[in-house]
Amino acid sequence: MSDFSDEQKHYLQGFVAGSGLTQLLVNGRASFATALGLPANGSISLPGGGSEIPPGPEAVHYRAQDAQVAAGKKLCPEEVAKRKKFPLDQWNDLVQHSAEGKFPKGTDVLAFKYQGLFYVAPAQDSYMARLRFAGGIVPSFQFRRVAELAEVHGGGFSDVTTRANLQIREIQAGSAIDFLEGLHDAGILCRGSGADNIRNVTGSPTAGIDPQELIDTRPLSRAMHHYILNHREMYGLPRKFNIAFDGGGKISAVEDTNDIGFSAVRVGQGKTDSDGQLIEPGVYFRLALGGITGHKDFAKDQGVLLKPDECISVAAAIVRVFIDNGDRTDRKKARLKYVLDRWGHAKYIEETEKVLGRKLRKVATAMCEPRPAVDKHGHIGVFPQKQEGRFYVGVVLPVGRITAEQMRGIADIADKFGSGMIRLTVWQNLLISDIAEADIPAVQEALAKLNLATSATSIRAGLVACTGAAGCKFAMAHTKQHAMALAEALEKRIELDVPVNIHLTGCPNSCAQHYMGDIGLIGTKVSLGDDDDAEEVEGYHVFVGGGYGADQSIGRELYRNIPATELAKTVEKMIRGYKANRTTPTESFNEFVRRHETDQLKEIFDAHAVTESEAVELTTG
Repeated sequence: MSDFSDEQKHYLQGFVAGSGLTQLLVNGRASFATALGLPANGSISLPGGGSEIPPGPEAVHYRAQDAQVAAGKKLCPEEVAKRKKFPLDQWNDLVQHSAEGKFPKGTDVLAFKYQGLFYVAPAQDSYMARLRFAGGIVPSFQFRRVAELAEVHGGGFSDVTTRANLQIREIQAGSAIDFLEGLHDAGILCRGSGADNIRNVTGSPTAGIDPQELIDTRPLSRAMHHYILNHREMYGLPRKFNIAFDGGGKISAVEDTNDIGFSAVRVGQGKTDSDGQLIEPGVYFRLALGGITGHKDFAKDQGVLLKPDECISVAAAIVRVFIDNGDRTDRKKARLKYVLDRWGHAKYIEETEKVLGRKLRKVATAMCEPRPAVDKHGHIGVFPQKQEGRFYVGVVLPVGRITAEQMRGIADIADKFGSGMIRLTVWQNLLISDIAEADIPAVQEALAKLNLATSATSIRAGLVACTGAAGCKFAMAHTKQHAMALAEALEKRIELDVPVNIHLTGCPNSCAQHYMGDIGLIGTKVSLGDDDDAEEVEGYHVFVGGGYGADQSIGRELYRNIPATELAKTVEKMIRGYKANRTTPTESFNEFVRRHETDQLKEIFDAHAVTESEAVELTTG
C-alpha cells in the first residue's frame, strides 16, 4: 500500500481487518465482484433479466443507476447486487436460511441488513440485530420484550448505541426468524436499520419533559420514523443516512453529526428573511447538512428556516436528491457529504427546492436567538422536569452494555415509579422519566440492586465505546474491554473535578465518534519491534480537543501507535498535565488543549509521565 497516504492506509487496514478481503483487494475489483457472484465489469441487469425498469417507488434507484452507467461509470458490486434483487424483497431467503440454520454468504450479507440482521463473522459466528426506536424512546413493554428475546435467542444482553438505539448480539442462524418475528409482534420494526438505508431517527432524549426545551421533538422523530418505514424509495440509498432533531433541551441530540440535522431556534418580533419579509415569531428549525464526523465533517447550516410541519417533507426531498445524485460507483465517496463537496451546498438546496416544488425560507442565523446552553453531562444524575414535582433519572450503563435481567428491572422501575417510558441517549446510557421527588431514593435503591447507579466519576460519565473487535470485523481493538480497564485504572489514581469525555472507536468508521471526544481514541495495530518477526498488538491513536454543538471541533492527533497496555499510562499523564497547568479550576480539558500547540501539549503531558513503579500499579491494578 505504498501509494496510499497514512490516513488511507489506516482506513484500508480497518476495512480488511478480520474480513477475509485482503487478497480480494490485492487482486482488484474483478476478484471482489467475482467473490460476490456479480459481473466483474460492473454491467447491470434488472430483476428477471428484463430491460424495463419495474414499477414501484424503488424505480428511482434503478434510474439513478442507469444514469451513472450512461455517463460511462461502473456500478460498485453492492449496487449491482441491489439491482438484481431489491433487498427488501428477500424475506423468503431469510426464512429459508433460518430454517436451514445457515448464515448468509455473498450479497445476502448486505441484503439481510435490510431486515436489521448483521452477520458479523469473523469477529463472531453469529448475527447482531440493530433495532429502531423513534427518537430513542422505548415503552417498558418493548424493553421487556427485547430483554426476553436477547435472553432466548442472543447473548442475554443488549448494547445501547451512539444513535440512541439497541443492539442484540450472539443470535444464531436458526433463531433469526423467531427473533425478528418476536420483535414484530411487539411492534418493533427494524427494517432498514442497517446497510444503505436511513438509520434510527434520533431526537432530544428529554423531549417533552425538559424545562428549557424550545419544542418537543417526539412528534417529528415519530413522523420521520414512520415515513421511512412506509416509503420503499427510502431504502437502497447510495450509502447509509442519518437524521436527527434537536429541540433545544438540556441534552443535545448531537444533530450536527448527522446527514440532516434539524436544530430548534426561536425567532422574535421584527425579524426578517433574506427577502426582507417579516417572519412570524415562534419556534422554527434550522437545517444543517452533511455531518459525518468519521470523515472529519460536521453538518453545515444551510441558511434555511423551517416550520416544524415542514421538516418531514423537506427531509424526504433532501433524501430524493441524494438518491438521484449520490455516487453508486465508489462506496468510500458515496455519503451525502461528497455530493455537497462536489456541487456546493447552494446547488443542493436548489435541487431540493425543485423536488419540493417551492422555495425554502432563507434566514440568517443572526435573526434567530441562540440555542439554550447544553449540559454536557446532563444525561447522568437526577434532574427536574418541566412537569412540577417530576424528575428524570440518568442511569449509568458501563460502556452501554445492559443485561436482560437489568432491562427487566429498569422496565419495572419505569412502570412503578414513572410513566413506563425509557429514553435511550447517544451517550450510551438511558433516562427514566416522570418520577415523583419522593420516589427518587427508592428508584436509586432499586437501581443499586441491579448494580446500576445515577452517578458516575468524571471519567466514567463521559466514556463512550463502540462494539470493538469482540463483535465487529472491522475493529482493530477491543474497545469496550479497554474502556472499562481504562476507567478502573484511572479512577483509583486520579481525582477529576471536571468531566472529560473519552471516546474509543475500533476503526475509521468511527461509530463512537472519536473525533468529537475531549480525548478520542481510534484502534490500530501496533508493531512492537522493527524486524520481520515484530509482534503486532492492539493499540490506539490519540486525539484531543473534539466537540459538538457550540463547542464544535474535530479533534487533532496527539499521539500515534500507543499499545493498549500503555493506554492508561498515556491518558493519566494527559489528565495530570491538564490539572496542573489549567488557568482556573473550572477550565475545561478542551479549553486547555485548544490554547496550546501540539508540541506544547506533548511537553506538558510528558512532564507528568508516570514512574516505572506507578506504571506497574496501573497495569496490575
